[in-house]
Amino acid sequence: MKKQFILVLSFVLVTVVLISFKNNSNPDPYLPNYLQKLGDFKNQQLALIKCIEKSRVDSAKDLVEIRRQIELARNNLKEMDFWLRYLEPTVYKKINGPLPVEWETEVFEKFEKPYKREGAGLTLAAMYLDEPVIEKDSLLHLIMTSLNAVHVFSEDSITEGLKTYHHFFLCNRLFLLNLAAIYTTGFECPDTARIIPELRLMLEDVSHTYLTFNESFPNTILPPDYMHLYKTAIQFANSEPENYSQFDHFTFIREYVNPLFAINQKLINEYNVTSKSVFVDYTLNKKSFSIFNKKVYNGQNPKGIFLRVNDEEALSEVNRVGKLLFYDPVLSGNNMRSCVSCHDPKQYFTNTAGATSLQYNRQDFLPRNTPSLVNVEYNHLLMQDGKHISLQNQTKAVICNPTELGSDEKEVVKKVLSCNEYNKVFKQLLKYTPQEKEITLDHIVSAITFYYSKFSHYYSPFDEAMNESREIETSAKQGFNLFMSKAQCATCHFVPQFNGVKPPFVGSEFEVLGVPADSVFKQLSGDHGRFDVNPAAETLNAFRTGSIRNAEHTKPYMHNGVFTSLDQVIDFYDAGGGTGRGLKISNQTLSSDSLHLTRTEKNNLLAFIKSLNEKIGFENPPEKLPVSKMKYLNSRKVGGEY
Repeated sequence: MKKQFILVLSFVLVTVVLISFKNNSNPDPYLPNYLQKLGDFKNQQLALIKCIEKSRVDSAKDLVEIRRQIELARNNLKEMDFWLRYLEPTVYKKINGPLPVEWETEVFEKFEKPYKREGAGLTLAAMYLDEPVIEKDSLLHLIMTSLNAVHVFSEDSITEGLKTYHHFFLCNRLFLLNLAAIYTTGFECPDTARIIPELRLMLEDVSHTYLTFNESFPNTILPPDYMHLYKTAIQFANSEPENYSQFDHFTFIREYVNPLFAINQKLINEYNVTSKSVFVDYTLNKKSFSIFNKKVYNGQNPKGIFLRVNDEEALSEVNRVGKLLFYDPVLSGNNMRSCVSCHDPKQYFTNTAGATSLQYNRQDFLPRNTPSLVNVEYNHLLMQDGKHISLQNQTKAVICNPTELGSDEKEVVKKVLSCNEYNKVFKQLLKYTPQEKEITLDHIVSAITFYYSKFSHYYSPFDEAMNESREIETSAKQGFNLFMSKAQCATCHFVPQFNGVKPPFVGSEFEVLGVPADSVFKQLSGDHGRFDVNPAAETLNAFRTGSIRNAEHTKPYMHNGVFTSLDQVIDFYDAGGGTGRGLKISNQTLSSDSLHLTRTEKNNLLAFIKSLNEKIGFENPPEKLPVSKMKYLNSRKVGGEY
């Protein structure tokens, strides 16, 4: 009996040891891989802090060593970027913020006052070393803030999410979007010589992350076709020149990044991936299988109050009535002015006749250039100062603005419903809307926004090249590569809409360019821009970054229409904006250094911009407008009189 007990006890002890050995051997290496890299990043930042503490910041030799340590820390950061950007994007700005202060308003801040976010970390530290006077305490603060922020990523609330496969595919989606939009542009890498080396390092390290993930989650792997394509993407990046201006961004995105994105999106659907990070995934559409699909993210709701309407026949009526209203001066106080007065559909829904459009009083001109309504739905904030949060609010504001359509809500509803054709259709549509008992201005403006938004769903030759591998001119490809590199356009105009909305597409960015009041740069434009909506030192003279799609057809340019040609615009950026042309602007976000673009490079940029002209099927105006019971309204003209 004693022998049997000893044998059983021995068996139990051996079993415990074997189980312990198995547990300690990390059979699921994905999370340990993450924690190890996080630890390496912390240690490198500590080494950087020690280096700064023992250095003299007025010594050129010591600054060289500090820069080297920053580069080593950046290398560690790039090994973590795959996770960090997705898991806590706001905290990430403490680690690698591109600006000391940001006021960009994300989708969840649309209904509250924007708040100030201070950036810190490696990018700002590297940039600070170029300042004429360097304070050691200020430099240390940037790195200490980053080090403190890193601890967030080791908390249970973060690491628990990495114990399932769901976060991985969502991290990977954002990683691929950023490969297309920011990782090769210098958006947050102040040393352009480091952009491609950092890209290569990141690609190689993510490859290891893929392998550890597949080992840890064998039932939801990245399949062989993905792994093979990713391997060839690494080979391509390694074969390209290190100079980011010579790197073939076009081929990299078309042949590798976009197809990888498509596979990852299919896996998100196949594996029923769910998100717990609403902040990051709020606008992204998992049914879109191309970065250059117009549905890859949602910016605005064009349907407005008709959001629940899916019946094609009903939507056709909304569109028909919306078109009539767009051309109908019944919306204006004097029944002589319509939406078309400023947004001419044949001019890409803008007004190319002058710098700004005529005011309601027929004498003065509006202070700002008329923005195109094409692709406006791919912004979270509207107007050039970001004043409005929805297309419907913007339309209401135009109708009730005394300098634009000069009417008021009650009067517009009364006049519109005096037309039997409008009244009948809106009554039929009431059952589809939350406001089922009464036709309001919400119904009217929602029909208008639904009508004009359909013209945002067309594609350009550049999109076709990316989506269908169709060919475009070599000069356009070269122009795109310049756009993404030397010309520095892509650091503000992000793929795929080439506007100020970057992955994960939850915010609209504003920039201070130093736009002059006149084309000879005598003085800065007096328009305060974003400052009038959100007063702050950083927002003075800031304007929302618009899309360059269809730019060839939407002159004049800038918020005040000061430039009448794309050549002037390119020359303005090439010279370093307003500061580069001698204007004094303390908060300009555009670099004041000349880009030194050659004439050939400028021509190639123009060729690329023209490749973004969308093949839009514009429509003829309605032949007539609905008849009103108010007889004096029946003399109104289609499109208005001015």
